[in-house]
Amino acid sequence: MAGPGLAEINAFVAIAEQRSFAKAALRLGVSVSTLSENLRRLEDRLGVRLIERSTRSVAASEAGERLLARLRPLLDDYEDAFASISEFRDTPSGRLRITVGAPGAYTVMAPIVARFLTRHPDVRLELSVDDAFTDIVASRFDAGLRIGERLERDMIAVRVSGPQWVVVVGSPGYLERHGKPKTPDDLRGHNCIQIRFARGDLHPWMFAHRGKSFEAAVEGTFIVNDRSLAVRATQDGLGLLQVHRDYVEPFLVQGQLVTVLEDWAPPPFDGFFLYYPSRRHIRAPLRAFIDFLRKEANVNPPLYPRGSQARQVTAAHRQRRRPGLG
Repeated sequence: MAGPGLAEINAFVAIAEQRSFAKAALRLGVSVSTLSENLRRLEDRLGVRLIERSTRSVAASEAGERLLARLRPLLDDYEDAFASISEFRDTPSGRLRITVGAPGAYTVMAPIVARFLTRHPDVRLELSVDDAFTDIVASRFDAGLRIGERLERDMIAVRVSGPQWVVVVGSPGYLERHGKPKTPDDLRGHNCIQIRFARGDLHPWMFAHRGKSFEAAVEGTFIVNDRSLAVRATQDGLGLLQVHRDYVEPFLVQGQLVTVLEDWAPPPFDGFFLYYPSRRHIRAPLRAFIDFLRKEANVNPPLYPRGSQARQVTAAHRQRRRPGLG
């Protein structure tokens, strides 16, 4: 009896890892019907059910789990063998899959994607924006981009940004109507827009005073899991928002948003890192991306000053950006 074909094996592995026929089909670039047929042929060939299906879930059976555990290292070696040959090409080519949280996608990735793909036109870059911490090995990503504090120990990390500051912002109109808070305690009288993480908890509002950091309790009428919507609501005058400064810097420069509570700003947290497994062969597209980031990423941005100095810096930036002033 002939052994299973690669299409059948790939179908089973993708379904078992994605726990979804639709997601597995998308990952492999085939239709759901083709994927289902490949799995059916494999199960018929082996005479066992590999995937348990129900109206609510898709998961590997006990036999499927055992087969997946044996196949995964073999498939990794198989892919690495072909990836190693691509290094002999004049230019890197192939798919590059990266998982990134929303802040990193906006502040690190967005400014460089076009330049990278222009320089490496044979690379097909796929970014998956998700604030949940993703297992890049199990999910078949080449690399991830996250804050340094959240990296696993067996990962190689490349710094791609400097320290990240958090600020509280509001629109001039909102602050004119409700006044500026002078201390975090004053936030009790303000509508505070809150961001919910993918894991379910709310983004804490952090501050610092005399060297000690603390969390302030806030309330508001709008909770959202998308930072772009939160920023838009803030621009529209709905309330105050605490967010990465780089995420709202253009709106601060244009005067659409204003920072408050500068003297209570928490210390900057560690910047963003591109990370990838230390035990996996580095494919040519990923190596090209790492080299590009090391040369192009802004890893040493200016540290934002606090208090009145911060207001002076923002005002100076706004003045330089006015039409006719260069």
